[in-house]
Amino acid sequence: MARWEPDSRGRLEQAALALYGERGFENTTVAEIAERAGLTERTFFRHFADKREVLFGGAGMLQDLLVSTVAGAPDAAAPMDAILGALEAAGALLQERREFAQQRQAVIAANAELRERELIKLASLAMALADALRQRGVTDPSASLTAEAGIAVFRVAFELWVKETNRRDLPGLMRDTLAELKSVTAGN
Repeated sequence: MARWEPDSRGRLEQAALALYGERGFENTTVAEIAERAGLTERTFFRHFADKREVLFGGAGMLQDLLVSTVAGAPDAAAPMDAILGALEAAGALLQERREFAQQRQAVIAANAELRERELIKLASLAMALADALRQRGVTDPSASLTAEAGIAVFRVAFELWVKETNRRDLPGLMRDTLAELKSVTAGN
């Protein structure tokens, strides 16, 4: 097996997504993923705890980016502006992985367990953002409401972005979705 070849993680991700698309998530084994990638199961487990982590392995990095961007926002920034800055930063990062995001979303949409895991991930991101806002001096319920609204904006924009026919950039969709939320809450 070609264990020495570069980008083992990327090859495992590609192999897993291809197999999940062909056979379904439930019917795909770690051994099959490793074999498709030309790697060993041991190499798979160096990168991922289990086959779900192929889909959710970047959640910690995404959370760190969101939280650090909120923390680094100018002191005068309104809470929602700090959240928007974080969403735009996340959008710019995800923009580079559009094809992976589209494939990932299709696999998640086809599996109830994975949809539940995605909701848990989004709830964790909302809690982390609310904590980051509290660190900036935003009190509750404002911190929680702003974080939850930010995650709603993220989710809606992301779903629009992964659709095959949509070619707008994700940070722009984040801004547009937030503007739409502001419009509906203002009664316009």
